[in-house]
Amino acid sequence: MAAPDTAPGAPVKRTEPLVPLYEHPGLPRWGLPPALAALYGGDLGFTEPCLYANFVASLDGVVALGPEFPSSGSTISAREPADRFLMGLLRACADAVLIGAGTLRASPHHRWTPEHVYPPAAADYARLRLRRSRPPEPELVVVTASGALPTDHPALRAGALIVTTTAGADRLAGRLPTSCAVVPLGDGPVLRLASVVDAILARGHTAVLSEAGPLVLGQLVGDGLLDELFLTVSPVLAGRAGTIRHGLIAGLELLPNRREGADLISARRRGSYLFLRYRLRALLGRD
Repeated sequence: MAAPDTAPGAPVKRTEPLVPLYEHPGLPRWGLPPALAALYGGDLGFTEPCLYANFVASLDGVVALGPEFPSSGSTISAREPADRFLMGLLRACADAVLIGAGTLRASPHHRWTPEHVYPPAAADYARLRLRRSRPPEPELVVVTASGALPTDHPALRAGALIVTTTAGADRLAGRLPTSCAVVPLGDGPVLRLASVVDAILARGHTAVLSEAGPLVLGQLVGDGLLDELFLTVSPVLAGRAGTIRHGLIAGLELLPNRREGADLISARRRGSYLFLRYRLRALLGRD
C-alpha cells in the first residue's frame, strides 16, 4: 500500500522533479497542469476504465512491517516527498480510492485525498480535477465484510461509500455518519472483489485507485481485475525474521503453478528512489 500519515499536521517537504528514465510510447496523456507535469517529469493518463494500485516497497520486497507496525509505508518510504507527491497525483487522477477496513484502522487520522498527503500541490491537484470535470475529491470506498469499522474516523465523517455484506450493513446500521452510503453485496461471510469493483463502476467511476493492502491486491490479481501497478522502490532493506512481513501480494500463491506477468511502461527516479509503472499482462487481451 502507499505510505499515508499516522499523525495529523505532520510537515511535508517539497519534492524535486522526478527524472524520466523510460516511457512506453503511446501511453494516454490527459494534459497535466504545467506545475504537475514539471514535477512528474511529463504527462500522465489512463485508458479507462482502469483499476490501478500504488505501493511502496523496500529493496527486499517488504511492503508491510508486521502487525505491530500497522501503518508502515511511511517508515519504508522515509516520508520521501517525491513518493508523497506521486501518491497525491494518483489520487487526483482517480474517481474513487479503494481501501480495506484494515487500512482505515491503521491510519486513524488520514484522509484519502490528494492534498492531504502532499499539501504543496493542492491547488494544482484541484486544477487537474476541474480540468477533467471531476468533483473536488475522489470518493473513498471502504471494503469490509464484517462491518467492523471505526465509525468516528475523520475520513468517514467526511463521507465514504461502505461496501459490505448484509450482516456488515446490519452491524453498521445507525452508527455511520450521515455522509456515508452503504452498499450490501449479499449474505455470504466474504466479499467478492469482482462484485465490489462492479459496484464502484456502477457509480460512474472509471479511474479507480487501490490503496488497500496485500490481501486485497492478491484478490484483485487473482480475479484478473488489476490493470496497472505503480511501485515506489525505496532504497532501504527491511529484513525478515520472526514477524510476518508481506510483499505485494498476500493470500494468493502464484508461482510455480501460475504465472502472472507485467510490462514496465514507465520508470522515473528521484535520488535513489525508483518510481515504476507496470501494466498487468493478464489484461492485455482487452486492448
